[in-house]
Amino acid sequence: MVDVGAKAATRREAEARAIVVFPRGARRVVLAGLGPKGPVLEVARTAAVLAAKRTDQLVPLCHSIPLDAVTVAFATRGADELEIRVRASCTGRTGVEMEALVGASVAALTVYDMSKAVDHGIRIERIELLEKTGGRSGTWRAEDSQR
Repeated sequence: MVDVGAKAATRREAEARAIVVFPRGARRVVLAGLGPKGPVLEVARTAAVLAAKRTDQLVPLCHSIPLDAVTVAFATRGADELEIRVRASCTGRTGVEMEALVGASVAALTVYDMSKAVDHGIRIERIELLEKTGGRSGTWRAEDSQR
């Protein structure tokens, strides 16, 4: 791990997203709660928070970070996409980009797991960091017209 002991504790935030693409008509079925495993979005929200909190146990060289908040938002895009956004924040010596990325990734995997009985053709795409703030390097935002 990188030694962050000499760094000042500052407010740090990061937002990441994952896009889940459903075969035609499957998203409607899943979001209506008609799949066999229940309320997909609420389970995915919980999975994202749990994953963000345990990032250091999943990614070998990540620091253990006491998170102040993890928020999860879902939005439909077009006819067949679901966008998952995860924002993590803390006051600490290292950033929370990995926590946001892991949260978005696990939320997308949970959506797939809970929806695969409807259609195995679901794809997870574009897991990416959208923004990070705080720390020595300051603010960074993705240059993406679809933000």
